[in-house]
Amino acid sequence: MRKTFLEKCINLHLCRIAWVLLFLVPAISSLQANPSQSKTITGVVTSATDGEPLIGVSVQVKETAMGGITGIDGRYSVSAQQGQTLVFSYIGYQSQEIKVGTSSVIDVVLKEDTEMLDEVVVVGYGVQKKKLVTGATVQVKGEEIAKMNTTNPLQAMQGQTPGVSIASTSGQPGADMKVSIRGLGTVGNSAPLYLIDGVGGDISTLNPADIESIDVLKDAASAAIYGSAGANGVVLITTKQGREGKAQVSFDAYYGIQNVARKAIC
Repeated sequence: MRKTFLEKCINLHLCRIAWVLLFLVPAISSLQANPSQSKTITGVVTSATDGEPLIGVSVQVKETAMGGITGIDGRYSVSAQQGQTLVFSYIGYQSQEIKVGTSSVIDVVLKEDTEMLDEVVVVGYGVQKKKLVTGATVQVKGEEIAKMNTTNPLQAMQGQTPGVSIASTSGQPGADMKVSIRGLGTVGNSAPLYLIDGVGGDISTLNPADIESIDVLKDAASAAIYGSAGANGVVLITTKQGREGKAQVSFDAYYGIQNVARKAIC
């Protein structure tokens, strides 16, 4: 009688265990088969400055090799799992990280990184870091030129542009200045190319007080975009432009006297 009772209890427990296993095993197997399904994330990346779509923005799934870039309309499409992080990066803009949630659409607005823009210099057809081309470019601010009180901007640049030789062709007042960048590059005319606000011109005709800055491109890589015309170097002159705000009037006047050092006595 006792044996029969024990057998019934054991059979009852076995039945309960069997029922538990019957529901638990399929659930475990389904979790193992589909731990976290990937889904397609789409969206548009725009600029916070003007709201225009950004082309070529890198969209990377963090800590993976998966990712993509935005198209001509700023749209992207990547495959990611819920809980992963998308990293949006673009030259001149602050990188942004967004965690993937339940939504399949993630629109991103990137802000400009002013500090990064200051450290980027456009050279020819590409972009290089400023520290890589510092030795090949020289910049003179308009304030420094105005302090020299000269009628010719080239005279104000003397002694302020390493690697650039500036000398007067004669001792006569108002004589032309001869400019050589890193020595003589040709046997004939060795004058550099002068570009005033992107247009070729004569720097001697400019008022030094109207100049915002002067950039001298000294090597071939910096002047590559200008072709053979920039073989002797390029001088980029940026003139001052109007700014928003109240009108300001400034007045600057000076005069000079030149005398003959020695007079011949007949």
